[in-house]
Amino acid sequence: MSTDTGRGAGLTVGAVADLVGVSVRTLHHWDRIGLVPPSGRTWSDYRVYSDDDVARIHRVLVYRELGFPLAQIGELLDDPDVDEDAHLTRQRALLVERISHLQEMVSAVDRLKEASAVNAPLTPEERAEIFGTDWKEEYQEEAEQRWGDTPQWAQSQQRSAAMSKEDWKRVKAEGDALNADLGAAKRAGVAPGSDEANALAERHRASISQFYDCTVSMQVCLARMYVQDERFTATYDTVEPGLASWLREVVEANARANGVDPDTATWG
Repeated sequence: MSTDTGRGAGLTVGAVADLVGVSVRTLHHWDRIGLVPPSGRTWSDYRVYSDDDVARIHRVLVYRELGFPLAQIGELLDDPDVDEDAHLTRQRALLVERISHLQEMVSAVDRLKEASAVNAPLTPEERAEIFGTDWKEEYQEEAEQRWGDTPQWAQSQQRSAAMSKEDWKRVKAEGDALNADLGAAKRAGVAPGSDEANALAERHRASISQFYDCTVSMQVCLARMYVQDERFTATYDTVEPGLASWLREVVEANARANGVDPDTATWG
């Protein structure tokens, strides 16, 4: 769909929809409720979106992603006492807060599922204090169904029972730091099989071995699960897109360096 130039060039609703990744129907709705009406006109009097309109759409998308209702978004954007820099500052602060919350969830899921930490003798209040409020009771049931008849499960229960609340706080802090370092290494382009990557793989295995003796072969099986189970993939990829797959490559390369064939690795 083309636009005329004259009274001012602009983008048609279809072009804007493709540009920002929303449907034409959504843009028409936002136009009808006055949230983002196209302000430009072509010579043929066809309404088009200006650069400022598109910038407003991007601000709407950020606020919507943060959970704000459209009515409140309109009030925020139309507040005469709030300038562009203030909008961006507020949006950035909200995004940082959300990222921090998601990273806490990642750490909680890792600890509670991967290391069977849900079997710790902590009260629900203590678990919420340490791991946040987003972990699920069913993690314990699923973990027991999957590993309940293994020596590692029994070992994990025994070690967990001996851990204090301060121990769990340390575990969470170390898990957060490990995830952050894994994400940073992925972003920096650290290659699987390199000394740095192998050191991270061993650090990852050591974090699991706090709960049960995790062999290189077991670690390969866990890393394989990270990309097969979408919940694990989501927790790692929240830290850094593609992190789950990268971590699997790192673990498998380290396994080869330790004489273990990832293709034939088994639990045990």
